[in-house]
Amino acid sequence: AHNRSATMANKALVLLAVLFCAQAVLGVTVISKSEWGGRAATSKSTLASKLSYAVIHHTAGNYCSTKAACITQLKNIQAYHMDSLGWADIGYNFLIGGDGNVYEGRGWNVLGAHATNWNSKSIGISFLGNYNSDKITSAQITAAKGLLSDAVSRGQIVSGYILYGHRQVGSTECPGTNIWNEIRTWANWKA
Repeated sequence: AHNRSATMANKALVLLAVLFCAQAVLGVTVISKSEWGGRAATSKSTLASKLSYAVIHHTAGNYCSTKAACITQLKNIQAYHMDSLGWADIGYNFLIGGDGNVYEGRGWNVLGAHATNWNSKSIGISFLGNYNSDKITSAQITAAKGLLSDAVSRGQIVSGYILYGHRQVGSTECPGTNIWNEIRTWANWKA
């Protein structure tokens, strides 16, 4: 009986190890556009694989710290981008809320509308809020780094990609001082 329980315990440990490894491979959980109630794009263009750049933004709007509040912000941003600016969809590939969640914007392999002249060579990730005043949280940093790691694993960006803040590729203060100061400490950021 002792050997059987030892074997069961070993099997349980192996199963746990497999589950933890699977979680590590999957990386961050992305809340799909359908899950947050986003509208379908009016058109889509393919974004190439093996891109050399990722561009970080902030929405410069309201900060959100709950999933419900972030969903409200996402719907407002999508409506502004589509209805006021006439874009095909929300501009960013992904957005990160103050709740620490990653939300699907245009998603993987879809050309974004986030940085003039850089859309075809980068993925665009935006933090919900105005980070001249709002503070980036450790959960948001973990989510962003996990998303970038997933982008490399999926082949959307190359492992030696260059990370830029929007202000480096356009005349803007985006992504806000607090995010700017944070991303400049990340391994792939380049001046």
